[in-house]
Amino acid sequence: MIVKTKKYKLDTGTYVKLGMKNVLKQQWWVFLIAIAIACMSLFIWSIWWIIGAAIALVLYLLFWLIQFYGIPQLEQNKILFDRLSYEISSKEIMIKVNPRQGMPLKWDNIKRASMGKNYFLLVVSKAQLIYLPFKIFNTDNERRFLETVLKRKGFIKESKQTIEAPHKKDKSRNR
Repeated sequence: MIVKTKKYKLDTGTYVKLGMKNVLKQQWWVFLIAIAIACMSLFIWSIWWIIGAAIALVLYLLFWLIQFYGIPQLEQNKILFDRLSYEISSKEIMIKVNPRQGMPLKWDNIKRASMGKNYFLLVVSKAQLIYLPFKIFNTDNERRFLETVLKRKGFIKESKQTIEAPHKKDKSRNR
């Protein structure tokens, strides 16, 4: 089955928000380093340990924020923010600029994927994200197909929801 989506343009604000969220989720340990540096003030008392840790953390976050705001400005990345449509199969994702021009992306190039409340997020690298909101799918079955493909490829886990069987009537009451 091949899923053909509607054309969609990724908004810069959405990209920055998802990119920062992705980096913070991937590099959560940076906060532990900042806490460890701040804890040095317990051994050698100086307020500068805490100030230095806070400055380092702010500079780190500012570095990534500048990266994500700068990527849409670069000429080679302009294509990521054009109106694109996608053809998704279990073999590859075809990113299409128009019906004749497109670029195939193999599933091997996808590092991680996640499913939000109303979107799929495919991570190619720290700065390259494929954002697929549910509204670009023509039917609910196409969205479920992509969810199934992501589960089969091991990108997202099976949901933990269990459906309880309807309660069986007690046979002794029916007699």
